[in-house]
Order: sequence, then structure tokens, then C-alpha cells
Amino acid sequence: MKSIPPFAALRCFEAVARLGGVTRAARELHVTHSAVSQQIKVLEDAMGVALFVREARGLQLTEDGRLYALEIRAALRDITHATRRVQARPHESELVIATVPSFAQHWLVPRLASFREAHPYYRIRLLTSLQVEDLRHGGSDIGIRMGQGHWPDVAQQKLFDDDVLMVAAPHFASGPHGRFPVTAQDALACPLISSPNTPLSEWCEAAQVAEPPAEAIVMSANDSNIVLGAVLLGQGVALERRSLVAGALATGQLVQITDIRVPYRYPYWLVWPQRESLNARQAHFAQWIEGQVDEYLRGGG
Repeated sequence: MKSIPPFAALRCFEAVARLGGVTRAARELHVTHSAVSQQIKVLEDAMGVALFVREARGLQLTEDGRLYALEIRAALRDITHATRRVQARPHESELVIATVPSFAQHWLVPRLASFREAHPYYRIRLLTSLQVEDLRHGGSDIGIRMGQGHWPDVAQQKLFDDDVLMVAAPHFASGPHGRFPVTAQDALACPLISSPNTPLSEWCEAAQVAEPPAEAIVMSANDSNIVLGAVLLGQGVALERRSLVAGALATGQLVQITDIRVPYRYPYWLVWPQRESLNARQAHFAQWIEGQVDEYLRGGG
């Protein structure tokens, strides 16, 4: 380790090389011009290599300096990323859950109060994203994903299968009769709002109606939260996952159009970093969510 130059000298060198001058580097690092110059001299003396050529217009990188700056910049970037990953790791009193925004908002968050009551010593942090969270980096304790399973490098347990149904806001009125749609044919004559992977053709087949033309879909979004927000505003009808609309149906914020439901192709899974056993945080959450899923499935929504 003695061959590694002082870290302060490396930071000053990288800043001067990147910014093209000592003055700019000193301003970025919040130190004096002379302090940066001194660190550059310390680095060159320690290495025995000239990294800059002193010219009237300032310092110019030598070829050795240019190549060294590229590698030092990459190394400092790696140190920054490693530091952020460690800082983001959950603490013993913090439970970090990674999932998609729609599931978090409409299914998980309304139930989390009971988890906090059972385990008041945990502080919950939700990481929501439409992208799959890489649990190997240790930024999350546990995740809830949609898919077919078989993800590499994570342990996984199926939570439940979902289905889809057609919904609208109770004040919505449209279609050929200018009223709330009550049949599948009525629904398909209304403006449709869509999210990805919605099995519209399967729903139409179950309803024994023709699939509507593409122009019937007046808006689509890659996040079901956006779709449901538009539906609640009365902008159209949508075929959405039961897990996301069950609460709104129970409170009357949404109304189901016909009793037709068809399976959704992607179940929900509980996932966690693959290791021999769950830690206490993961075990407590896994036990709790299993009970919540049982209660949800028994209630039919």
C-alpha cells in the first residue's frame, strides 16, 4: 500500500487535469491555489514522473499525465460509487423494500400500518422503480416483483396470481348512450386508457365481444398509477389489475364494469438476496406479508 500516493494529491491532480488549470481546481476543491500546486508537486515527487509541463500559459499534461488522469478519474468514480452503496445499505433499525410504484401505492402502503404496529422498532424505506432493483448491491433488504420468477442471484417466493377487470369512475359517462357503461360492449365504445401487458384480447374473448381498434385506446402509460389517475378523473375506462383497484372498488371510488375477470400473466413474488437464511428484518416482513396475502385472497380483493 506504500506505493499509493496521498489521496489529497490524487484529488488535486484529477481536478487540475479535468478542469485545465490550478485556479479552477482550487475553486472546485475549496482550497487555495498554492495548496493545489503543492499537492501536484507531492504527487510528482512521490511517483518520480513529470505529469505536467510548466508553460507560460499554465500547466499542460504530459502524455504520462494524460493516461494517468484517465485511470485516476475512473478509480475516484469507483470509490464514490462504492461509498454511496455502503451509505445506502439498510441499518439494523431500517427495513428497505424495493417494488414497483403502483403495487406500493395501491396494495402495500395501505397495509403497512399493521406491520408498523407489529414491529414499531423498524423504520420503513420504500424504493419504488419501474426497473428491477439489483438486490446484490445490498441497497434493499427485500423486494416485491412481478414476473415469471427465475431471476438469477435472488431467492424468491410466489405471493399471488393477479387478474384484471374493467373499471371506471362512478361519475364517468360516455359511449353511444352518454351514460355509465354497464356491458362489455358499452365499455369498449368508451375511451380506453391502457397500461403495458394488459390482456385486452383475452378479456374481449371472455366477454364474447370483438376487440376494439387500436384508435380506441386514447392514452397509454407505462405506470399503472398514471392510468388509474386518469380513470379516477373520469377520462375513460381501463382494464387494470385487481390488486391495484380492489381498495378503490371497496370505497366506491371505482366501479367494475361487468363481472368479467381474466388472469394477468405476471404473478407477484417476494425476493431477497440469496443467502443461507433470512435476517430478522427479512423474516419479519416475509411472515407479515404472507398473512396479508392470505387475508387479501380470502376476501377476494
